[in-house]
Amino acid sequence: MNESTAAKTSQATVSVPETIGVGEFAEKLGLPVTKVIGELMKNGVMATINEQIDFDTALIIGSDLGFEITPEAVKETAAAVPKRPALAAGEGVPRPPVVAVMGHVDHGKTSLLDAIRSTSVASGEAGGITQHIGAYQVKRGDRWITFLDTPGHEAFSAIRAHGAKMTDVAIIVVAADDGVKPQTKEAITHAQAAGVQLVIAINKVDKPGADPNRVKQQLSELGLVAEEWGGNTVMAEISAKNGTGIDKLLDVVLLVADLEERRALLNGPVEGMVVESHLDVGRGPVATILVQSGSLRPGDFIVSGATYAKVRNLDDFRGKRLKQATPGMPAVVSGFKAVPSFGNLFSSVKSEKEAKDAAVGNRRSEQVKSLVQVKKIGASELARAITAGRVSELGVVVKADVQGSLESLLGGLAELRSDEVGVKVVSSAVGDITESDVLSAKTAGAILVGFNVGVSSAVRQLANRQQVEVRLYKVIYELLDDVRDMLSRMLKPEVIETVVATLEVLGVFKVTKTEVICGGRVTSGKVEPKTSLRIKRGGEVVGSGTLSNLQKEKQAAKEVFEGEQCGMSVATSTPIEIGDTLEFYTTETRARTL
Repeated sequence: MNESTAAKTSQATVSVPETIGVGEFAEKLGLPVTKVIGELMKNGVMATINEQIDFDTALIIGSDLGFEITPEAVKETAAAVPKRPALAAGEGVPRPPVVAVMGHVDHGKTSLLDAIRSTSVASGEAGGITQHIGAYQVKRGDRWITFLDTPGHEAFSAIRAHGAKMTDVAIIVVAADDGVKPQTKEAITHAQAAGVQLVIAINKVDKPGADPNRVKQQLSELGLVAEEWGGNTVMAEISAKNGTGIDKLLDVVLLVADLEERRALLNGPVEGMVVESHLDVGRGPVATILVQSGSLRPGDFIVSGATYAKVRNLDDFRGKRLKQATPGMPAVVSGFKAVPSFGNLFSSVKSEKEAKDAAVGNRRSEQVKSLVQVKKIGASELARAITAGRVSELGVVVKADVQGSLESLLGGLAELRSDEVGVKVVSSAVGDITESDVLSAKTAGAILVGFNVGVSSAVRQLANRQQVEVRLYKVIYELLDDVRDMLSRMLKPEVIETVVATLEVLGVFKVTKTEVICGGRVTSGKVEPKTSLRIKRGGEVVGSGTLSNLQKEKQAAKEVFEGEQCGMSVATSTPIEIGDTLEFYTTETRARTL
């Protein structure tokens, strides 16, 4: 019986924690670490002795090696935040419906919110495009409605996905003069995946060329049939600019929201979601949150991911101080120890110790997850790994105003890649550009890009002295377009080769190590001096050269056409024979784009 068989017999069952090092796993199995690494590679996982693997990977590898892998018992920690059970029938109090306004860029989402709350937002947004999520409340009769304003540009699809998950009703804005666009379809997909009710707002019905029926027809092809056409999708025709149909739209939203009663507990642990977050000068980390259950008050402790807060100030969306934030209400919270990630859930705990322990536990969990990201090998990844040594990378230090914008920006930059060039994010953070950002970019040979952030004159001067390029942007697609252009300039130009003539060799008069004097007849095209050529024999290329001299009827010639005979001097190290074909060609370089 060999060593491996003995190990399997004596240690058939092995307990493994949620994550384990490859070396430790091999030790538990009683096998050489090389055997475990080899089995991992067979399953498409590249991992060294010091890397971590998760339980599922260990289960598969252990099973392949003849072991039964069982999960190791995990002790409960005080850091765990208890999950609230689902509400019983009739429990809790009604809460305002949460509504997301979504759709294609420039179809009027922000203008619609302006019309609803009679304040101007679009004028303050660069290019008229909303840059990050905002949360607002309006009152219709005696009822409140919470609105989420989600960005319309395609780079913010991640934010729109988060927005849909927070909402009860999604208003999909479609311009009557433009129709359904790819981002319209994407918004509908996000909303349907989140299981929210849909209301279609057909906007700009007062514009020339507006055709609401065409919009309804396009939506019906997506399975959204208007009620008046016999379907069950509520559609309202509006003009956000003139305020036409807004009251009817709000009534429709409340009607759709009432199809499922929205209730929540006013008391007990507070739960909700981070709608947006940023670093505010003077106040520190600030988050816009949406309370989903419980009542949040100043002085409460909340945990969100790897950070926590003792709620210092609680403001509404207008900046007015709040005594408490109840379910369905957006609020601005200051007091976080670090900027929380947008889209993260938050929960209240009883003490600062509990909050700190929970945040530390979450941070460790996130670190473990980052360590055990399995590296699968597919055909494209293998090809990329082979060419990795030839990939040129553009180093970038990224600063953004808020966390949601930063994450969307990093996602957009990650997609700007080919087998030859790509973006390497040296560092990224929320807040204005600082001296340390400049020095980091200098050390890495990177450029500094800022999105909706500022840069002081002192930092600008330092960047000039250090010869670090700083670029500031207000609209995300302009930033991504510029980075794409920079990457395109890093691509090697495309060499385009064009065959201009062929010639049949009829006689060879002199052959040296560097030159052949011969004659022949042009069979196609036009032959000119100084043209590159290939020497073909039997259909195969046997050499190359350059036409250095051309004669016709014993006179120097600038060109010889098809059907004519000529003599020539060819600079080449390949002997030319009677019957060979000379193929003349030109080359040009063309800039490539990513």
